[in-house]
Amino acid sequence: MTDLLYYDDAYLKEFDATVTAVDRGDRFFRVELDRTAFYPGGGGQPNDQGWLTANGQRYAVTKVKKEQGKIWHWLATDGGEPSINVGDSVHGELDWERRYKLMRTHTAMHILCGVVWRDYGASVTGGNMDPGKSRMDFEFEHMSRELISEIEASCNAEIAAAREVRAQILPREEAFQIPDLIRTKINLLPAGIQEVRTIELVGLDLQADGGTHVHNTREVEGMKVVNYKSKGKINKRIYIELT
Repeated sequence: MTDLLYYDDAYLKEFDATVTAVDRGDRFFRVELDRTAFYPGGGGQPNDQGWLTANGQRYAVTKVKKEQGKIWHWLATDGGEPSINVGDSVHGELDWERRYKLMRTHTAMHILCGVVWRDYGASVTGGNMDPGKSRMDFEFEHMSRELISEIEASCNAEIAAAREVRAQILPREEAFQIPDLIRTKINLLPAGIQEVRTIELVGLDLQADGGTHVHNTREVEGMKVVNYKSKGKINKRIYIELT
């Protein structure tokens, strides 16, 4: 099993690791590592990008994905196969500007979710993000510009409140005793998972979540609702951007 460094320290920008598997395809080259700070994507958060240096050569990491329990790192080959083998030592570097913006965006989504749940009792029906912007779908029957303005103002008040953001891993049985732990309309947690990672915006929101976040809501700095759309009778989409 790969040691998931981003769980322990989402602010880790560089790390050293050992190659544990190599997969050479016709049009790709990917490696598995014994430890990684690269987030493999999931829960609407895109995978990290960055670089791996091995045997004196630096390669761009273009994709990271978890497949059947393995976390694979795709490397840009520029037409030639990288000289990397099992047992080689590598140095990883995150594209930190991109990762940090994703962390701020992900926390902004939890602020939005927390405000909408607290003030309107609306469940999340979907969501996705890119660095600096995201969308979330909620169970709203009606949506208006006035309501959107209220939600935006409340979200920015929570950013200014400088709420601590805490990550914790709990046994499944203990985690599911937390009221409203799953805010999505459908429980996306696999039935066999024995531990549940939670993200708490202290005093506002507590959810099951496996992504990366900032330490404090003030790091989000600000957010703006840039658009909203009806996606069904009781499904409304809200688009936000960091400011």
